[in-house]
Amino acid sequence: MSAPGLAGLLPDLRWRGLVHATTDGLEARLASGRPLRAYNGFDPTFRSLHVGHLIPIFGLVRLQRFGGQPVAVVGGGTGMIGDPSGRSAERPLLDRSAIAANLNSIRDQLAHFLDFAPGPTQALVVNNLDWLGDARLLDFLRDVGKHFTVPYMLAKDSVQVRMEKGLSFTEFSYMLLQATDFLHLHRSYGVELQCGGADQWGNITAGLELIRRTTGVRHAEADGESEPAHGLAYPLLLNASGAKFGKSESGESIWLDAGLTSPYRFYQYWLDAEDRDVGTYLRWFTLFDRVRIEELDAELLAHPERREAQRALARDLTERTHGRGAAERVRRVSELVFGGDPAAADAQTLADLAAEIPAVPWPEGDPADPARPGLDLVEVLILAGTAASRGEARRLVEQGGVHVNGRAARDPEERFTADDLLAGRFLLVRRGKRDQRLLVRGLGRA
Repeated sequence: MSAPGLAGLLPDLRWRGLVHATTDGLEARLASGRPLRAYNGFDPTFRSLHVGHLIPIFGLVRLQRFGGQPVAVVGGGTGMIGDPSGRSAERPLLDRSAIAANLNSIRDQLAHFLDFAPGPTQALVVNNLDWLGDARLLDFLRDVGKHFTVPYMLAKDSVQVRMEKGLSFTEFSYMLLQATDFLHLHRSYGVELQCGGADQWGNITAGLELIRRTTGVRHAEADGESEPAHGLAYPLLLNASGAKFGKSESGESIWLDAGLTSPYRFYQYWLDAEDRDVGTYLRWFTLFDRVRIEELDAELLAHPERREAQRALARDLTERTHGRGAAERVRRVSELVFGGDPAAADAQTLADLAAEIPAVPWPEGDPADPARPGLDLVEVLILAGTAASRGEARRLVEQGGVHVNGRAARDPEERFTADDLLAGRFLLVRRGKRDQRLLVRGLGRA
């Protein structure tokens, strides 16, 4: 079913719980039927975006699906300054070469979500260093700075939260740089809408004020469609501790770059979502329609132990971020980790598993005692790192809960040889439900 045009964008966002604030007249502008360009900024302060960026990314994705043209501004210029919004301390300053490398990586990541095929809704990526890098200080102060009073800037939340801990003039100026972005995009690209998180609302409204002042349209005179530009802010998604969403239980960020967060760990992050949160994640981070999401809500309520909502979320997001092949591989690995039959797993799935859980080499060479080849269960547990001593290993076996290749192992003297290796290479050792380790023949061999 095709989307109902831009008039359907705000109703869809409201149903998904994705509207924190909008400017007056935005709904009328969307309903006008005229084409619309909208932008969201991404500062290249690191080489990868993280899952917290999925909120604005999916905002642009939905805009595109409803017929708008998304513009992603990768802030090569503002990234050299750093946005104080939502920060308790100043960001470290990066040089131009580091920012350029980060910018290229972020462009590649955005291509997994936005459609760059030529057409009326073709996504654009621009670098604000292209216009901010040429700005002259005196011209900037005369053309931009004169339109803002210090009290106006001090009143913004992004400034207020940093006043006690200190805010450099460098970061204080960020608001004016972002306002300049909006003005340039409005003039040069016809952009009429800036989107961002709730913590960006002060920066968004500063841009609107600069556009009004430089176009001669005063706020008091503007109403409805006569507004030259608009703003849309999404709510911030916070974790259980009240911090910004996007980190694992260990405090590590969940990155979109597979080299920083493996596809398996990315998949597992969503699979581990709490029941109370998964409905929100399905609305915010998938393109599932209302019927599908409400079906998953009902399934979760009726059978929470099946985690079908979490599985649907994890599959869809992993495929979108890392591709269908990676999503299928990590799905198989996850099923193997959580109750699958190791004996039925193929060699590739076991190899993928070895990249995600502790793995040590299977001992090669002649056995110490040719009459008793292989390793006994106690030796297996020690070699795998499941137990630190023979005494501890024996106690674990006696207490139950030790499995080898998916089968309960209860005899400390049971021996395992190369013939017991799955796919000729792997011995899977599990203690309890979570502690899983592999002995791998040929591990690390070139």
